[in-house]
Amino acid sequence: MIFSEKHDLVRKLARDFAEAELTKEVLDEIEETGTYPKELLAKMGKAGFFGVKTPKKYGGQGSDYLSYVIVLEELGRASAVTDIWVSAPNSLGGGPLMLSGTEEQLEKYLRPVATGEGIMAFGLTEPGAGSDAGGTTTTAVQDGDYWVLNGRKTFITTAPVADWCIVYARTDLTRKDSRGISAFIVDMKLPGVSCGKPEHKMGIIGCPTSDVILEDVRVHKDDLLGELNRGFQNAMKTLDIGRIGVAAMSIGVAQGALDEAIKYAKERKQFGKRIADHQAIGFMIADMATKLQAAKELVYRAAQLKDANSPETGTAASMAKYYATEMCNEIAAKAVQIHGGYGYIKEYKVERIYRDCRVFTIFEGTSQVQQMVISGNLLKK
Repeated sequence: MIFSEKHDLVRKLARDFAEAELTKEVLDEIEETGTYPKELLAKMGKAGFFGVKTPKKYGGQGSDYLSYVIVLEELGRASAVTDIWVSAPNSLGGGPLMLSGTEEQLEKYLRPVATGEGIMAFGLTEPGAGSDAGGTTTTAVQDGDYWVLNGRKTFITTAPVADWCIVYARTDLTRKDSRGISAFIVDMKLPGVSCGKPEHKMGIIGCPTSDVILEDVRVHKDDLLGELNRGFQNAMKTLDIGRIGVAAMSIGVAQGALDEAIKYAKERKQFGKRIADHQAIGFMIADMATKLQAAKELVYRAAQLKDANSPETGTAASMAKYYATEMCNEIAAKAVQIHGGYGYIKEYKVERIYRDCRVFTIFEGTSQVQQMVISGNLLKK
């Protein structure tokens, strides 16, 4: 794809930031402590990364989805966990608000999310409702001017440090399907809201994930997000945005893995020559680069379709997410293989990349869910 000057400048901004701020020393410290530096988050907020697509009137950059993809791609090339922090306010945190928020809600919640002054989590998944999000059992019962929420959400990214969480709960208790679910903006400091113990994850160390427990939590009716009983539609449209984001992360992280593989192959010598000069390694790298380029084109296309409000966006987003995440895992695995035993050692970047990217084919819709979406859209025509 040939990019405009505007998008080339966005890429340079993100790449320069990554090279200056996401150093090995910083990333190693994050991995060791499990904590992402607040000062680094503040710098990303100042750079405008948390509100790439958010309108300027709400503190964002007012840019497009292709710019968002480029930012994630360049930051992900250096650090997968950084991409999680950047994608959250742009997709699962800010997305539901931009889709359904009132003017008052946008001013109150979207502005701080876009500037990095507040953190919004996305509470959809439950212990018994993962891929089948329509099986939500969290309930919201109206009591005067308030809704009383009860239930449990699981695997909620940033929950332990979030200021608010968008919670999807069943408001029509006569239904058991995806209809009758509504969205609420829940202040995490409200009585009855608590978080479970942060999960000990394989990768993405430095961005906490935990359960959110709701026990008779009273949420004012002004914090109902969108139409009553139409929350599931809000969640699904948000996931279209999220899938483009995860696909963008994947091509960035895969590029980082390819970079490391090429660098190592040129430096490492065996049998009297660089391993890069062995055809087996050369062909592996050629395969990695070709599949990565194909993934990039799918991701860029999905972003452009989203910018054009095309009806093909849903299918394109699922295709991009499905292919890019699977290829990222494959490329990361081959990068470790090229490193041999050293690829299994934590001092080498590919070890972290391999762990970090494993979740990409799982969250925000597994690869199998993407296959369901793609085939379903094609076969219903």
